[in-house]
Amino acid sequence: MDIEKANAQATEQMMEARPVLVGLGKARDVIPGMRENLLLHAGPPITWARASGPMQGAITGALIFEGKAKDEAEAQALVESGEIELEPCHHHGAAGPMAGVICPSMSVYIIENKTHGNKSYSNLNEGYGKVLRYGAYSEEVLEKLRWMEEVMAPVLADAIAASEGIDIRALLAEALHMGDEGHNRNKAGSILYTTKLAPFIVRAAKSADVAADILRALGENALSVLNPVMAACKAMADAAHGIEGSTIVTVMARNGTDFGIRVSGLGDRWFTAPVAVPKGLYFPGFTAEDSSGDIGDSTITETAGIGGFAMASAPAIVTFVSGTPKDAINATMEMYEICYAEHKYFNMPPLDFRGTPTGIDIRKVVEKGITPRVNTGIAHKDAGVGQVGAGLVRPPMAMFEEALMAFAEEYGI
Repeated sequence: MDIEKANAQATEQMMEARPVLVGLGKARDVIPGMRENLLLHAGPPITWARASGPMQGAITGALIFEGKAKDEAEAQALVESGEIELEPCHHHGAAGPMAGVICPSMSVYIIENKTHGNKSYSNLNEGYGKVLRYGAYSEEVLEKLRWMEEVMAPVLADAIAASEGIDIRALLAEALHMGDEGHNRNKAGSILYTTKLAPFIVRAAKSADVAADILRALGENALSVLNPVMAACKAMADAAHGIEGSTIVTVMARNGTDFGIRVSGLGDRWFTAPVAVPKGLYFPGFTAEDSSGDIGDSTITETAGIGGFAMASAPAIVTFVSGTPKDAINATMEMYEICYAEHKYFNMPPLDFRGTPTGIDIRKVVEKGITPRVNTGIAHKDAGVGQVGAGLVRPPMAMFEEALMAFAEEYGI
């Protein structure tokens, strides 16, 4: 066994993956293994009893949206009875931001990796604040979801089909040159995304008013492109998974209770540890006392070499997650210490177009005592409230140590 050769192959396949947005379809119709009694969620496996407030809130909202429950008590009873099942998005080739709940009738982006043929999925982005993915489920939240599903989704589906696909890797590469880091800051990427789709949206919409409403919703939401980006990063990371002898991380994900990772050479086993509470900036009226534990599949962006690993490209991110522009550059420089490669296609102007740190190596994480840096939103600890801020967080070292020990046992080292 040659670990270096295996890691070179894993990172090469991750970088050479070319994820293209090819469609939009109902989760029940396009996500492998999706079924009517199943809800997908962010992070490693979780039960209702162990779920955080925002996770329980998002599950409740999804079941109300599906017409299966009227309130949190009914949602809890359904899940605990086994009538409704919960499984990670990552078990189905998907990735969901924050609570990450995807229900059967939600529309999801379809990403195809044109290099290796695998597909991945993510739902539509609702924007900031009081939204389902942060655990809110009031009538205004559900009304927005219905509009997205009934009005926006059919037009987007037709527009994406007419566009003949959007190369998300190329879009990300351009956005990194425009001040994005691809996780919490997607202002440039969302503008690029909206611009590419705009002509097709205008043609696909039933009226000018409908087209205007959809373009306004996309244009005013600086996170519009985040969900296609997450699905693209999932497709890239999956291309690196299952390489015998590789110590490269291919999943980092949180459910609000546990942080979990998967490693290329260790199959589909999860290594988990309790999540930390993010440190950052809070919306007016909220403090760190209101914060839930770290949550979301959006760490798939860092796994693929952007997000917190590309902060040097996005000095303005610090106005949202705290810190200084120098801190952003230092964050990226530190991540080179734990990564196997520098990305071929994602590079950063402030670092003389150096490639982003790519391919988290569990050996280097443990050896150097450095865990990945993650940019993240912050959810309120209670169900029903929503987003209260944004900040930075570190995964727990314990799961990297456990993974390294398991690797040594697996390969007789």
